[in-house]
Amino acid sequence: MKFAIMGSGGVGGYFGARLAEAGEDVTFIARGEHLAAMSSQGLRVSSIKGDVMLPRVTATDDPATLGEVDCVIVAVKAWQVREAAESIRPLVGPDTLVLPLENGVEAADILAEVLGEAPVLEGLCGILAWREAPGHIRHAGVDPFIRFGERDNHSSARTARLKAVFDKVHGVSAEIPDDIRVAQWSKFLFICAMSGIGSITRAPIGVTRQLPETRALIQAMLEEIDQVARGHGVAFPADAVARAMQFIDAMPAESTSSMQRNIMAGEPSELESQNGAVVRLGRAVGVTTPVHALVYAALLPQELAARGETPSYE
Repeated sequence: MKFAIMGSGGVGGYFGARLAEAGEDVTFIARGEHLAAMSSQGLRVSSIKGDVMLPRVTATDDPATLGEVDCVIVAVKAWQVREAAESIRPLVGPDTLVLPLENGVEAADILAEVLGEAPVLEGLCGILAWREAPGHIRHAGVDPFIRFGERDNHSSARTARLKAVFDKVHGVSAEIPDDIRVAQWSKFLFICAMSGIGSITRAPIGVTRQLPETRALIQAMLEEIDQVARGHGVAFPADAVARAMQFIDAMPAESTSSMQRNIMAGEPSELESQNGAVVRLGRAVGVTTPVHALVYAALLPQELAARGETPSYE
């Protein structure tokens, strides 16, 4: 299959590199120093599942030069999804799949608004990875997985074909869940709690899950998201919160979320599409989310400053 990777950081860089390693036709869409490094030196992935060195990769900052592809993997930051959707229009033909691998639960809706419903799948991934340097991705934790499906959960030949491709890729497990919304919200459940607690404490998960005070906050955030999900008709199992806490407890102690790392670096983050989204989505179904509301409010001034949007004051 012919793939375009829209956003070639920790997520897109890792999964794109594994696809290329398996012999698929992959083009990385990137910019700046990362693009320059990939164009001149290739792409390197340092991974707990085995390193990858691709001496030559195809990379560009102009999607319009590629023509139609079989699959676009969207792995930009959540606030960039709408802009990404506009820029990948030239890649999307009548048989193209668009697969979002985002932390939130709203990316597919945004992509469908721009590109139409037909090409868009629901998707998510699990991985602890980041861009360590231009042209270099570091995968440090979590056995990487991708889960995807049709938005209405029907079985389709096109998702089966995509899964067959990923099944041949080293260092990735692929699954088409029975209910993609449950899978997506299950990931949202733990990542929002992890991002929220890490961002307000600046501590890794090994610290916050151990201290009784911060563990109680993690538990409260999980329970709030659980109620919001159920309010939106997500068929969560009864033990969804317990499973999420088990996942958090199993993560490497030094783990941090990408949102936390952005916030600690003073950069724009996914605050709006994670903890902010919990507050918004909860309000829409009459579910109060006081812990997420506090986390969101506490982090909002820095988020606005990082975006150059700090309100004026006297």
